[in-house]
Amino acid sequence: MGHILYNGRTVTGEGISDSSVIIDGDRIRKIIPSDVTLEELESSYPGYMAADLQGKLIFAGGIDAHVHFREPGMTHKADIASESAAALAGGVTSFIDMPNTIPATVSAGSLAEKLRLAEGRSFANYGFHLGATNGNFHEIEEILDHGKNGITSRDFGGIKVFMGSSTGNMLVDDDAVLDRIFGIKGKEILVHCEDEGTIRAGLQEAAGKYGDDIPFCMHEKIRSREACILSSSKALETAVRHNTRLHLLHISTGEEIRMVTEAKEKDMDITAETSANYLWFSDKDYGRLGSRVKCNPSVKTEDDRKALRNALKQGIIDTIGSDHAPHLQEEKDRKYMTAPSGLPSIQQTLQVLLTIACEEGIPLSRIASVFSEKAAAMFGIQDRGCIKEGYYADLVIVNPDVWDTVSSGNLRYKCGWSPYEGTALKGRITDVFINGIHAVQDSVLSDEVPHGQKLVFLK
Repeated sequence: MGHILYNGRTVTGEGISDSSVIIDGDRIRKIIPSDVTLEELESSYPGYMAADLQGKLIFAGGIDAHVHFREPGMTHKADIASESAAALAGGVTSFIDMPNTIPATVSAGSLAEKLRLAEGRSFANYGFHLGATNGNFHEIEEILDHGKNGITSRDFGGIKVFMGSSTGNMLVDDDAVLDRIFGIKGKEILVHCEDEGTIRAGLQEAAGKYGDDIPFCMHEKIRSREACILSSSKALETAVRHNTRLHLLHISTGEEIRMVTEAKEKDMDITAETSANYLWFSDKDYGRLGSRVKCNPSVKTEDDRKALRNALKQGIIDTIGSDHAPHLQEEKDRKYMTAPSGLPSIQQTLQVLLTIACEEGIPLSRIASVFSEKAAAMFGIQDRGCIKEGYYADLVIVNPDVWDTVSSGNLRYKCGWSPYEGTALKGRITDVFINGIHAVQDSVLSDEVPHGQKLVFLK
């Protein structure tokens, strides 16, 4: 079926244009200047469904390259179907899931199984990262060089390296292994940077002071800025030696922003991600939200949040990854030592970004770049992430003049909660097209049929 999206404002990394978008099947057929009338368009495209957007914004569907959908192994918290539906409701039409599932995605076989689980069940387009461990380098090398069990480099996004402990126990702490991984040329190396020794020392100090009743405000001191800075510095130094395509994940401190800025000035192949959570929350929120903002790395200070927002505005931040990491509320209600780290947030990412853009005077072109375009370019995602003729019709329509208050009643997360509940956010996501299908209409999924397709990675 064809669609005429008339009288919209397309938002890309190059700016905003008044235009109409023609969808034919699963692709964008034409982008037409605004001076062409609806009557003329309907005459040129008979039988197409026409909608007057009345100046609403049109973004390319979001590409979130950093999610934890918990399948397989932790489906009591979340699964591919439930969280991809939440993603789609939030304007994210493609995701790349992280490897710390049960079992971990660290082999051709485990990657093939996740692809099988997603087929026909994902509401958004789906892809997966391959995980590195202290012992699987030869497996990664074989997949990259020759393919294995039907899995090749086109079947996964990047190689995830945990340089700090997190859910899944995939810590890579062998320097010789890190050197070999950073020497890989065929893929993006994605790193979670926290120094494990610094974390353990911080935890020991807090336990000595508070026993088993550590307050959640100590999380920022335990998973400290020093832990992030030490680990990110090590990653950058290693990347310099090997000329690595390095992607620093969920940056949370101003110091890391300065390090990335210096690396970019030296023309290193370095890219940086942060999460909407670090752009929104600060250490002031621990008293109000407690475990609901406990994540790894930790949410840092208001000064760090300011530095991150400025980096987003200046183009130092390349991508926004939600780090969507659901846990059940009863799990989060435990004391500090046993309450898991991670926040469900993917459904709110775009609205948080639009709100911050309004507050900070950030051009919407920057939002379009970090929300979809840069991730598509980095991972070589074929024909997605941009509003271009011939590309897949993955599109998000936003009414920028409406403010929505997040409530449990409109959340699609299996865990049923969000740290953003009660927060007013700018921009209502009214419609979403995925592969040319009008999947969200009037802010509601139009059916409960998954339309996601497997992503193809050309880099």
